[in-house]
Amino acid sequence: MTDQSGENMAYTVGLVNLGCPKNQVDAERMLAVLQAKGYELKQDAGEADVAIVNTCGFIDAAKEESIAAILGLVRKKAAGRVRAIVVTGCLAERYREQVRRELPEVDAVAGIGANGNIAQIVGQALSGEKTELFPEKTSLPLCGERRLLTPDYTAYLKIAEGCDNRCSYCAIPAIRGRYRSRPMDEITEEARSLAEGGVKELILVAQDTSRYGIDRSGRLMLPELLRRLCRIDGLEWIRFLYAYPDTITEELLQTMASEEKIVKYLDLPLQHCSGRVLQAMRRAGNRASLTALIRKIRNTVPGVTLRTTLIAGFPGETEQDFEELCEFVREIRFERLGCFAYSQEEGTAAAELPGQLEEEEKRRRAELVMEIQMGIMQEQSEALVGKTLRVLTEGFDRGESLCYGRSAADAPDVDGRVWFSAARRPAPGEFIPVEITDCIDGDPAGRAVEKGESS
Repeated sequence: MTDQSGENMAYTVGLVNLGCPKNQVDAERMLAVLQAKGYELKQDAGEADVAIVNTCGFIDAAKEESIAAILGLVRKKAAGRVRAIVVTGCLAERYREQVRRELPEVDAVAGIGANGNIAQIVGQALSGEKTELFPEKTSLPLCGERRLLTPDYTAYLKIAEGCDNRCSYCAIPAIRGRYRSRPMDEITEEARSLAEGGVKELILVAQDTSRYGIDRSGRLMLPELLRRLCRIDGLEWIRFLYAYPDTITEELLQTMASEEKIVKYLDLPLQHCSGRVLQAMRRAGNRASLTALIRKIRNTVPGVTLRTTLIAGFPGETEQDFEELCEFVREIRFERLGCFAYSQEEGTAAAELPGQLEEEEKRRRAELVMEIQMGIMQEQSEALVGKTLRVLTEGFDRGESLCYGRSAADAPDVDGRVWFSAARRPAPGEFIPVEITDCIDGDPAGRAVEKGESS
């Protein structure tokens, strides 16, 4: 029921969030709105009156995960454990007609521009009203309170929305709209608020973080933003994800090198190294130019951890192109790498290209690249033995009887862990020096160095 102010005083809401950290920030803003309206938030959406699925619709695997989550809640609804189901996020935005037609048990389907109306949508779903709401994408709220889904010492901060890159394989511009940067003062204020709330690690995200500011001022403003954020008390690690190679400037690298709070970690989604394949992807560069860029990055930012993502089996990728990609991975020796089989996405230019490969062949190629990378990462972890890393503690694994956390070289959810023993179990969010003595399944392992002890 609701009181005279329209605030809900009884119902519970649970949210299943899928996809990338950018989607997660959207979910956190929706949860804050619902909590402010008096809804009680439940951790298990299957036990709530209203279950929201904030979907991903980027590639086939993500779409399948989103649909599976919705169907799981449909079963809970049929059993009387959930009263209403609301579908939001990228899948809802991209496939609104199909969701409505093929999942009639869903009570509301809302595009990303409707996130600010989530309380109204939930109220209508509870009243039995079928709702479809698809405002302009630019209506998506980029500021406001958040109910963090991360541990309280780590938070993502979205600095821009949308994308202008128009890569031929990607549906994001159609789903999320044009690139639009948030005002720098607004971002800085949100970062300060997060730090005051106990956040120690701030992770900047956008579809293309290194392009930040160009739509507002005609120039790349990420270095200036980073310098501002480094002045905020309480923040200890600042990292940014999704930096495109054609917007990695000398100023950005010098800022990374000189600012102590910026972790020496650069996420550089290259997708391929063959000039011919990159051209078909509508991306700049070739193996020579990318190798030169990486050399410059490593020379300017000593000790930097480089992470990249690659696509194997792109339409028209020949055996020669693929072998060039494998040679590139062996030569560069990325510290972190993910390789994915090309996903043929309807509505994208690449989906219509000739030379589409069989699914089995695409998977085979992606797996071969990952085999090469796993060997490289094993060697790199073994080379850490005898060194001491600063580790952000995240928890204790009873099965392993070890604490675990992340070094500056590890972003949450996508990279590995550092395992360590400790005489005193540190609290989550505590920074601990760890001397590396071993390697467990590719992850470095060691022991916490006690105060006053020489490492």
